[in-house]
Amino acid sequence: MTDSLYERVHAAAQAVRARSPLVPQVGLILGSGLGGFADGLSGATAIDYGEIPQFPTSNVVGHRGRLVLGERSGVRCVAMQGRVHFYEGHSAATVAFPARVLVALGAKLIIVTNAAGGLNPAWPAGTLMLIRDHINLLPDHALRGPNDERLGPRFPDMTTAYAPELRALTRQAAAGAGIELVEGVYLAISGPTYETPAEIAMMQRIGGDAVGMSTVPEVCVARHMGARVIGISCITNAAAGITGLPLSHDEVTATANRVRATFERLLDETLTALTAQQEIEP
Repeated sequence: MTDSLYERVHAAAQAVRARSPLVPQVGLILGSGLGGFADGLSGATAIDYGEIPQFPTSNVVGHRGRLVLGERSGVRCVAMQGRVHFYEGHSAATVAFPARVLVALGAKLIIVTNAAGGLNPAWPAGTLMLIRDHINLLPDHALRGPNDERLGPRFPDMTTAYAPELRALTRQAAAGAGIELVEGVYLAISGPTYETPAEIAMMQRIGGDAVGMSTVPEVCVARHMGARVIGISCITNAAAGITGLPLSHDEVTATANRVRATFERLLDETLTALTAQQEIEP
């Protein structure tokens, strides 16, 4: 008999616990070029995704494919160095499976990051955007199919998918550190092609500020399981048609690497503020 999703999630979590006793307070999903933050965790245990039951693996450049458990800024963390994507042939549920494991390990607060194309022409490459909300244009949903009430409700509310109180805290942390942080709406598409100029014009009209190929499935399952979410996009390039220049993944990773130090400082300041404001469980 096939194991249920609940059983598969907890089997994966148990395999991780067998390698590290650390119970994380915060889970981090680190996108293209941003995975270096996990290298700074102290007392770290690193586990290749392929060593975790049911964990999907990725071959995309800039996604290392390791789960790292350790401490940073006084917070117990579990960090994903890279993720899989819908365009690699996975279902949205498979893409989101690792996020479920982070919550099952104990992380009741998830910080999800990504590299994204900028839809707002006023924001140059390298801008950091706090995600206020999202628009899901993926042709699949991570919660499609039978629902297991042990994981969460059939129809989870997404009114505050990105917790307002945590957004306010992140903005304050950024301001205190002198880090420029804009706020906007993330729009998810399937990829793997970059968008056409006509598609970008449509996305701007419906309210998108940044566009990417990830994040939304993970946020949906995190909220389904009752975790709170902070989302941060690194605007790595202007989207198609804004500058007239062609787009490439090399540009995405180069920009993410250029702003890595600022991005990591923002995460450190946010983790410190979460502790100071008692927004994470002891």
